[in-house]
Amino acid sequence: MHNFGIAIHGGAGAISKSKLTPEKDALYKSALQVALQAGYDALKKGKTSIEAVETAVVELENCPLFNAGKGSVFNAQGKHEMDASIMYGKTLHAGAIAAVKNVKNPVKLAHKVLTNSNHVLLIGEGAVEFSKAHNIEIEKDDYFFNEYRYQQWQKIKGSEEFVLDHVDKEKQYLGTVGAVALDKNGNVAAATSTGGMTNKKFGRVGDSPLIGLGNYANNKTCAVSCTGSGEFFMRAATAYDISCLMEYKNLSLAEAADIAINDKLLKLGGDGGVIAIDQAGNIAMPFNCEGMYRGSKNESHELVAIH
Repeated sequence: MHNFGIAIHGGAGAISKSKLTPEKDALYKSALQVALQAGYDALKKGKTSIEAVETAVVELENCPLFNAGKGSVFNAQGKHEMDASIMYGKTLHAGAIAAVKNVKNPVKLAHKVLTNSNHVLLIGEGAVEFSKAHNIEIEKDDYFFNEYRYQQWQKIKGSEEFVLDHVDKEKQYLGTVGAVALDKNGNVAAATSTGGMTNKKFGRVGDSPLIGLGNYANNKTCAVSCTGSGEFFMRAATAYDISCLMEYKNLSLAEAADIAINDKLLKLGGDGGVIAIDQAGNIAMPFNCEGMYRGSKNESHELVAIH
C-alpha cells in the first residue's frame, strides 16, 4: 500500500503577519484543517485521489474566507465568475470550467466535465447549461454575497484597476484554493478552484482552469495545484513544468517545485506558490511571497500553516 496523503492550499500572497490578527489566524487555520481532514478521511476510507481532492476543495469553496465558490470576489459587473479544474494522474483525464456564474461548487462541475463529456474545458453559459443537465447545484447571487468582498470591489468599481486576493494596497495577488492527493492505489490527482480577480473585465480567465498551467496530475511524476499571479503561471506553464523537470531531468519533487517557483517564476516577475505530491507520497509546498495558506497530512505527518 502506498503512503497515501494530501495537501491543500487557500491562496498565496501578501499575507502580512502584522495584519493577520490572532482571531483571523485561528479562523483560517480552522477552515484549512476542516478541508484537510475531509480529504484525508476520504483517502483513509479507500476513496480515489480524485474523490479526495474534490472533497477537500468543496470544503474550501463552501467557506467564505477563500476566493472560490461562496467566497468568490466581484467582477466589474458586480457578479461572480468562477473557474476550476480537476485532473486524474492514472488516466490523464481532466475536466475544467471557466467564467461560470451561480454554480455553488465549481470543482464538482469540473469533475462532471471529466466524467460526463468528451471535452476538457467548458466556459460561460455553455458550462452552466451543462451543469443544469447534470444536476449540479445552482445558487442565486445573494449566496455569493460577502461584505468584505463587496467593499474590496467598491474601492475600485468603475476604474481600470483590478485587485487580487490576499492583498496589501501596494501588492496584488491572486487567491485560489486547491488540493493534491495520492491514494492507497498509488494514483495522484489535483484540483484547483478560484473566483479570480476583483473588478476583472472582458471575461478574464487565469491559470486555475487551464491544464498544465495551474493544475496538472500524472502518475509518472506528480500532482500540482498553483496559486499566485496567474498570468505568470500561464507563461511559465508551471504545473506541467514541475512534472517535466521530474520526468526528463530526473529531479526530485522538492527540487523541481523549488526551481519552478523560486527560479523560473521569479525570473519572469511572478510570485505565488504550489502544492505538489508525488507517487511516493512526498509533498512539496514552496512559495516565493509572504505567505501561503496551506496544509498537508499523511499517516505520520500533519501541517497547517500560513507563513
